[in-house]
Amino acid sequence: MSVDSIYFSPEADAFRARTRRFLDEHIAPRLDTWEAERRIPREVWKLFADEALLGPHYPRAYGGAELPFFHSVAYLEELGRLGSGGFRGALSVHSYMATAYLHLAGDHRQKLAYLKPAVEGDMIAALAITEPQAGSDVSALACTARPTPGGGYAIDGTKAFVTNGMTADFLVTAVRTGESPGPGGISLFVIDARAPGVTRTPVEKLGWHCSDTATVRFEDVRVADGGLLGRKNSGFVWIMKAFELERVAAAVLAIGEADRALELARRYTAGRQVFGRPLTSHQMVRHRLAELISQVEAARQLTYHAAWLYSRGRPAMSACAMAKLRATELAVDVTGQCLQLFGGHGYLDEAPIARLFRDTRLDTIAGGASEIMREIIADTEL
Repeated sequence: MSVDSIYFSPEADAFRARTRRFLDEHIAPRLDTWEAERRIPREVWKLFADEALLGPHYPRAYGGAELPFFHSVAYLEELGRLGSGGFRGALSVHSYMATAYLHLAGDHRQKLAYLKPAVEGDMIAALAITEPQAGSDVSALACTARPTPGGGYAIDGTKAFVTNGMTADFLVTAVRTGESPGPGGISLFVIDARAPGVTRTPVEKLGWHCSDTATVRFEDVRVADGGLLGRKNSGFVWIMKAFELERVAAAVLAIGEADRALELARRYTAGRQVFGRPLTSHQMVRHRLAELISQVEAARQLTYHAAWLYSRGRPAMSACAMAKLRATELAVDVTGQCLQLFGGHGYLDEAPIARLFRDTRLDTIAGGASEIMREIIADTEL
């Protein structure tokens, strides 16, 4: 079970083993049903909370376990290994994206009101940053919050591609509070998903079927002053900081998905007879798998290094971008090449490798497209 790495303590290895058993026993057998139903039952969040998996890195005061960050790395890798982009997307957005802003910028009252119940599985979190005309360019956000007489704000605008958007109890939302364009006038708010003026519309996707995704419209949605996370107009700073965690998490999840694809391919090629012998006895197949295994291991070490830098509070923007770029691009390549080894069986809709093929395609888009990762690396390293 251990990955035999200098980054993981014996305790982290034991945590990984427990997590894998939990996922294999309680989640993996139900994924096909949830994929077909286009939903994740709400009780699943409580099930994860009971295993201390909705915020293992958060403080105990807010329901977390205060575990070292590489426990989270082990958990995310195992979550990716499930082979369901929708499931891992919903859980990781909740624990390592939306709630991250509460942890970074929220005050004690906000953390008790939102972070603690999210970690304990009583509330579901969503992150609303992307807009129909503002994806990777966060500074171009057009959703606005204007002060209202007597205090508070009125929020107007539309957010796109909101994971957990239909089931969320609250949305951590980036809006424009400054009058001038650019990053300086962006603020973060935590908004009740059922507040008057909030309209949520589900959208269908190529993959990630069990995860709900929504377009969220805000029309004169009233938020009290206490809904502002951190200082007014400071949101861009928190977004850039949280992006490091989001991107290293995306890289770890992609490594887990690549591992799953290789696991499926190894099993299939060992049992599939072609010209009177197993596929794995053919040099072309053996060498293709050997190459993919080597590439995944190289991306894994880059990702672990980025996670180590992040966990130590060291400058990690470029390293996290590199890890996200390499791991997600590789996950797409690995699942495609592994599907090829299945032949026609891999193209069947119910085939696990087919779901991986569909789901990993989003990895290079969500959380900052590969093109943006290259730009970050170039700006930092050149």
